[in-house]
Order: sequence, then structure tokens, then C-alpha cells
Amino acid sequence: MGKALVDAFPEAHAAFQEADAAFGESESAPTALSTLCFDGPADRLALTEITQPALLATSIAACRVLESKGVRPAFVAGHSLGEYSAHVAAGTFTLADAVRIVRRRGRYMQEAVPVGEGSMAAIVGTTLDIVRQACEEAAEGQVVSPANINGPLQVAIAGHTPAVKRAGDRAKALGARLVVPLQVSAPFHCSLMKPAEERLEPELRRLNVRDPKVPVVANVDASPKTSGAASVDALVQQIASPVQWDALVRRLASDGVTTYVEVGPGTVLGGLVKKIHPDARILNFGSPDQLDAVITACSI
Repeated sequence: MGKALVDAFPEAHAAFQEADAAFGESESAPTALSTLCFDGPADRLALTEITQPALLATSIAACRVLESKGVRPAFVAGHSLGEYSAHVAAGTFTLADAVRIVRRRGRYMQEAVPVGEGSMAAIVGTTLDIVRQACEEAAEGQVVSPANINGPLQVAIAGHTPAVKRAGDRAKALGARLVVPLQVSAPFHCSLMKPAEERLEPELRRLNVRDPKVPVVANVDASPKTSGAASVDALVQQIASPVQWDALVRRLASDGVTTYVEVGPGTVLGGLVKKIHPDARILNFGSPDQLDAVITACSI
């Protein structure tokens, strides 16, 4: 993950060097973050406190390459962890600070709920109102609620494992086309993450932040953040609140955005954007061979 960028572009190499230094700065880190990204092992890279800084570093390495080629966004946004990458891209805080904070974010989220007690599932082919109804009817005193509102007919739910199973079954009974258990290490973006929010909030508020250079559209309320203080408030609230991705993309579309570049590994967000904003142009930049297409599209 990210190795082709590092091999091809000095800006990507420099970003990973910065991330490596921050990753090992205050904690025992016998393996560099870049080594884990490039070589694994996969089981260690899958630990959320490693996954989060790894994805962040790879995304920012790609972003720095685009910046060096004159590609400048009008807005930035990210899904869940990606909101931190968006803020680094916007200059709200440094890559080094972000690597340190998201490593702890991953740990705190993992430790908020014992392994196996919480889970998530994607519900496809029905509306948010039906998903909410299914969660309410299936809770039975446990936590289960919408966690990622990814599109008009795709919502991920999170909570206690038995309640998530009951809610999925109820959603199918109410007409959902598909329920897919998600391979995640914790039930993100629901009230079970409140302990993680309480641990991370003081650390977020101690960050040295600046006003973003471009608006960062927040997960929690789909509104653009233009001050450092508002940005931190949104990141605090994001931890235990649903990701409003559907509303976020609709806000970008209403503000005139027509071209979206998914920066970093993977193409999942581009697919979600296309379902919400069918007329949009979607590009990806995670490898050197994709650079020319992005430059061409963003210079038109």
C-alpha cells in the first residue's frame, strides 16, 4: 500500500518519512509504519491502531503528489478516518500530529467494546427510515443504530452483536434486499463509542490547529468547516455519531462540485459518490499510472 507512489515520487517518500517519525516517536514501534504498509504482515496491519495511521499516511502521500502537480481542491472531505486526511490536506493540522492522534483513536475505539461484543452490518436496498425502524424494534434494551449513511439505499448499522443480528433480520422482513455482516474490529459510529470519544476529546482539543485552507465538509452534519475550532468540534462528535456520507455528497453537489478525486488506496468512496451524484466525474489516485487522468480532468 503506497509503495508504487514512494518509488515514483519524492513527495510521497517524504510524506512516509514524516509519518514514520511520528508513528514511532512516543511509543514502542519496532516496525516502521511504511514497512507495515509496503510489506505487512497483514494481521498486524489489520489492527485498527495500525490501519488508521497507515491509511492516513498513504492518502497524504498521494495528496502531496497531486499538490506538487498543481492539483488543488475546492473542497475536501473524507469518510470516517478520512476526515483526518482531509484536514491534513487542508492544513488544519500536520501529518505528524494526525498520525499520532489517529493511532490513539484506533486504540481507544478498539478498547471501548470488548472484541465480539459489538459488530456492524450493511443493509442494502431499503431506506434510512426503514433501517431506523428495524433498529428501534430490534434493540431490546441493547444498542443498535445507523452508523454509516452511505447512500439512499445503503446504510451500515452498529451496536451490540445480538442486536445488530436482530436488526438485520428485521430489516429483511421489512423489505431490505441484502444484509451483509461487516468484517470490522469494533462497532464504530454508535453510542458504544462514547468511551473512546471521552478519551480522545482532550487530545483533539490540545492539537495545534489552524483554519483550513479550503472548506472541510464534516461527517457529523455535512456542513463545511472553515475554522480550526469548528473542525475539532466536528471530529469529537464524529466518533460516536453516524457518518452522514449521503448528505455530505449532496451538499458538495449543491455547492457545484462535479469532479471528485478519491485520493489513496481503494475505490469504494467513488462508487458511493456515483450512486448519490450520478452525473459526477469520479477519478482515483492511488498509483502512478492514474496521475495523468487526474491532472487532465482537474485542468479542464
